[in-house]
Amino acid sequence: MILTVQSINTFYGSSHILQEVTFQVETMEVVALLGRNGVGKTTTLRSIMGLTPPRSGSIRFNDKETAGSPPHSMARLGLAYMPDDLRIFPDLTCEENLEIARRLSKRPGYWNQEKVETLFPVLQARRKQKGLNLSGGEKKMLSLGRALMANPEMVLLDEPSEGLAPMIVSTLVKVMGELREKRMTILLADQNLKFCRRVSDRGYILEKGRIVHEGAMDAIWADETVIKRYLVL
Repeated sequence: MILTVQSINTFYGSSHILQEVTFQVETMEVVALLGRNGVGKTTTLRSIMGLTPPRSGSIRFNDKETAGSPPHSMARLGLAYMPDDLRIFPDLTCEENLEIARRLSKRPGYWNQEKVETLFPVLQARRKQKGLNLSGGEKKMLSLGRALMANPEMVLLDEPSEGLAPMIVSTLVKVMGELREKRMTILLADQNLKFCRRVSDRGYILEKGRIVHEGAMDAIWADETVIKRYLVL
C-alpha cells in the first residue's frame, strides 16, 4: 500500500473541513476523490502534500508516517502535486518551467524534458512560449509535465479535467492511460464522473468533509441513487 490515510481531521481556522477521513491507495492504482464543490477534495490532497496539515490522524506514504511533514519533504519522498490553480510561472517559457522542476528535484528516474514533450507534443511546439500565453489546456499539460519532471512515485491531481474542452479531456484520458503503463500511482480529485470512470480503478465520494461511499468506478457509475444523492448538482 503506497498511501494510507487514517482518520484525519483538517481545519481552516475554526472550520472543521475534513472529519475522520480514511482511505487507501495501492501502488500503481488510479483512485478518484469525487464530490461536489466544497466537500473537501482539495483539502484532502493538500493535507497529504503537507500544505494544510491535519490536526489529528495518520498519513502514511510508503510505510512512513508523514502527517505534518512539509511539502518539500513529501516531494523528496516521491510525491508530486498538480494544484487546481496550476501554479506555473507565467513569465517563464514552457522549457524553463520544466527545467526548474528538474533542478529542484534530486530524484533520478524515467522523466525528463524529452519524455514529457513526447507525452505532451504541444509542449514541444510551445517550448519557447511563456506560460501566460498558453491556453487553459496547455497550462494543465505543463503543470502535469512539471510534476512528472520530479520523477515521483505518486502524483496528486486536483481537478485535472475542469474547464477543458471535450477534445482536450480525451487527450488527458489518453495521457492517463500512458501514465498507468509507466506504473504511475495517481490520486485525483475531480467532479467529472464520466472522466473519472474512464481513468480510475476506484473512487471515494466525499460529502461535508467525510467519506460517504466507496467502490469500483464501474459500480459507482451504475449506482443511480448514489449519483443523485452525492454527485448531481
